[in-house]
Amino acid sequence: MKVNPKNPEKSKIKKAANLIREGKLIAFPTETVYGLGANALDSNAIRKIFRAKGRPSDNPLIIHIYDKNDIYFLAKNVPKTAKKIIDKFWPGPLTVVLKKSELVPKIATGGLNTVAIRMPKNKIARELIKEAGVPIAAPSANIAGKPSPTLAEHVRKDLSGKIDLILDGGSAKIGIESTVIDLSAKKPVLLRPGGITLEQLKKIIHIDLHPILQGKKSKFVSRSPGMKYRHYSPIAKIILVEGPRQKVDERISHLACMYGKKRKRVGIISTRKRFHDRTHMVEYIGNNPRQIAFNLFKTFRKFDAKNIDIVLVGGIQRKGLGLGIMNRLGKAAHKTIFVQ
Repeated sequence: MKVNPKNPEKSKIKKAANLIREGKLIAFPTETVYGLGANALDSNAIRKIFRAKGRPSDNPLIIHIYDKNDIYFLAKNVPKTAKKIIDKFWPGPLTVVLKKSELVPKIATGGLNTVAIRMPKNKIARELIKEAGVPIAAPSANIAGKPSPTLAEHVRKDLSGKIDLILDGGSAKIGIESTVIDLSAKKPVLLRPGGITLEQLKKIIHIDLHPILQGKKSKFVSRSPGMKYRHYSPIAKIILVEGPRQKVDERISHLACMYGKKRKRVGIISTRKRFHDRTHMVEYIGNNPRQIAFNLFKTFRKFDAKNIDIVLVGGIQRKGLGLGIMNRLGKAAHKTIFVQ
């Protein structure tokens, strides 16, 4: 069902909201990616999300709310740090993890005693939550482990026949999932980088990076989606190459030639307009983090549609939105190569 992203039609929103209240599954756009929503207070409805996606039951969901005050129903206590953060960044692409209240079913939290909460900015998402009158649990609307959907067509390809309705509100603006911060303990910890950058957060609070984001092993409980399992991967094998720009380009060209000789179909993701390879499929996705984030997952899906076997991509700087992009590339990669 197509919905006007700037002025969502009330009749269409009402139809979708009725389905949410009936325990059905609705895919809808947010500013980050498309979400697969169900009534967050209905355990049976949430169970359908896990079945439709093939998602492990210990992978927590994010609960989406309409009003900032709704956080007090879902969380046991909301520290001053959380109030600072949500006053600055909500509505927007930021998820906070807090101790859950008894109202939240454990199935929504992956069995944890914490809950991840977000207040989206997208008008369709907001109107849907408001009309439904309940918070909506919504992971990305894709098969578990695959690239997150940024278009309604991506959702249709993954979940057609498994869910009840897709609201088509055009392309998601950001292209990668929300930033997630853990505020359930004394020290705030960044669990997943995303649309709100680490630099933006540091202007408001002191925050640590989760060890996993520093490339370390950790025994800390995974309180956020995107931490525990391989994510964001197309069918093609992603090879991520990191290092100085010229050396990275040289290695990518070498790898493309090598895999080409093995009769592999090779795709190259480029952040340079002048990168040319007449033998293989090259997709330019922009030269700044905003453009790269916007195009990354849809480019993964484009390569899959062309039956590409190997995707070669160079790394970018881990600052600003680049930290979130590199997190997604690292999670999606079959192999990472470092060149000097």
